[in-house]
Amino acid sequence: MEYLQELVLPRREDDLEELLAVWDSSVRATHGFLTEADIVMLTPLVRQGLREIPLLHILRDAQGTKLGFMGTDGDKLEMLFLRPDARGRGFGRRLLDFAVKELGIRRLDVNEQNPAALAFYLHQGFQVTERSELDDMGNSWPLLRMRLKEAPPAGI
Repeated sequence: MEYLQELVLPRREDDLEELLAVWDSSVRATHGFLTEADIVMLTPLVRQGLREIPLLHILRDAQGTKLGFMGTDGDKLEMLFLRPDARGRGFGRRLLDFAVKELGIRRLDVNEQNPAALAFYLHQGFQVTERSELDDMGNSWPLLRMRLKEAPPAGI
């Protein structure tokens, strides 16, 4: 049985290092457009983001192993990463479902060059609302801005 844990601020360095390892393995498995130099450049930025993001939830298995995590800010999902061996097992869907139903998540950004993540979010009811040639740091990694489709009013 898996369980979610919220990491409150300030966060412990050992938790941050474990989450950074999850991020690193996830990015290497899913972000083929990033070079080794890109990953090295992004690592301290991700570490800082993990330290500061308002809400951070970790999905753990019964033995306490971190399977994945997500970070949210207001109604936006800022990050969702799974260990490569946890992909395809419904964990991402469980994290996103919790984020939508319990945290009110309605928006997210996804790298256009990560087709598996795009397909996942589309399947979960998000739609692309905008495309940006650059990411939020000005890198040439196009972003797709997505918003959760709202259900039509009853009777329509």
